[in-house]
Amino acid sequence: MKVGFVSLGCAKNLVDSENIIALFDDPFFEYEYDLKECEAIVINTCGFILSAKQEAIDTILEIAEYKQNKLKKLIVSGCFVQRYFEDCLKEFPEVDLFVKIEDYHRLPEMLSKLFDHKFTNTYGKNRKLANNSYTAYLKISDGCDNRCAYCAIPLIRGNCHSYSIEENVKEAKHLLESGVKELNVVAQDTTYYGHDLYGEFRLKDLIRELDKLDFTWIRILYMYPDEIEEDLLIAMKECKRVLPYFDIPIQYGNDKILKLMNRRGSVQLIKDKIALIRSYFPETIIRTTMIVGFPHETKETFEDTLKLVEEIEFDSLGAFTYSPEEDTSAFEMDEQVEEEVKQERYNELMELQQGIVNKKNESRIGKTYLTLIERYESLFDRYIGRSYMSAPDGIDGVIYIKCDEELKIGEFYDIEITAYKNYDLLGIMKKKEEI
Repeated sequence: MKVGFVSLGCAKNLVDSENIIALFDDPFFEYEYDLKECEAIVINTCGFILSAKQEAIDTILEIAEYKQNKLKKLIVSGCFVQRYFEDCLKEFPEVDLFVKIEDYHRLPEMLSKLFDHKFTNTYGKNRKLANNSYTAYLKISDGCDNRCAYCAIPLIRGNCHSYSIEENVKEAKHLLESGVKELNVVAQDTTYYGHDLYGEFRLKDLIRELDKLDFTWIRILYMYPDEIEEDLLIAMKECKRVLPYFDIPIQYGNDKILKLMNRRGSVQLIKDKIALIRSYFPETIIRTTMIVGFPHETKETFEDTLKLVEEIEFDSLGAFTYSPEEDTSAFEMDEQVEEEVKQERYNELMELQQGIVNKKNESRIGKTYLTLIERYESLFDRYIGRSYMSAPDGIDGVIYIKCDEELKIGEFYDIEITAYKNYDLLGIMKKKEEI
């Protein structure tokens, strides 16, 4: 039976999808990329914000149309299902099986009944990478104890549940044996790791254990600013494979709005933490995420955010307009911001960030970076790769590389930067005799 998979949402959701894919590692099934040719399809959904929910609905409806052709079984799982399970049962009769996140451990049993075929693999064992063999995410915990006023993740995933250091190292070893060279550590809040399990933050201990494994790069994502302490920075400094890359969603640049968001700390704390990071890592990359248009935002509070961005000069900045989510504390707040104003402010923020990136990219011309080659574009006769400055999620930009010789996908090469265009860099491969 030909089976296909669709994974929506974040990297953490992708890890869940890859664990589901592993369940179908059986001669009875054949992986099929062309969804129109599939007899069974699994959709793993996101339900974080309005646009993600709409994408989930659109995807379900679109793929349900394939039932007029070869599609026999449609399975839908993930955050959208977890949050709206009863509604899904009513609204999508075309779906053969809805699976809540809390039922993932029962998936072999549920799928066995659906297909009348014995599923012998266990969820979470022998995970199969969905995209490539050289880059993977390691989800070190699930759920979140933070209660940000805008965020529905705790409603969907529950409180933080850390996987033990031993479990995470075992998973990392499996990924390494599968050919992974770049390990990206993820969680809803990686810096909180271990507090629920050990009574203290243990990310520093985990990365020391991961650093003993033969990865080329280890990258940490989703770090909460007030939990970045010096002992973590010292551990990162001592680790040979951990990159000086800090993904720190700060969300806003005004204390009043941060308090309404139920974010810990202050603008001054954010400044102090970033200054501390840069004192340890002069060549560090600092990425952040901002929310524009949160309730009670004014022209003045937004200008404070612009000032902070201008002062800190983030290497990479992603932003989205506030999306009111039912059952969150921000949903009932007064002084909601009009959508048109949100979009105007979003555009102004991203225009400011583009100027900052231009200046930073200008300074990188002539420098050489170890670069992971990800694909070749025959139409333009160029390779596309990433240095340590870019995570694999497509937010930070890439390097376009011209080269006279064939480069191997998934291998590392020294690339000299020659120019830039918007968020992306252009480069050429350095000859060994030139290094």
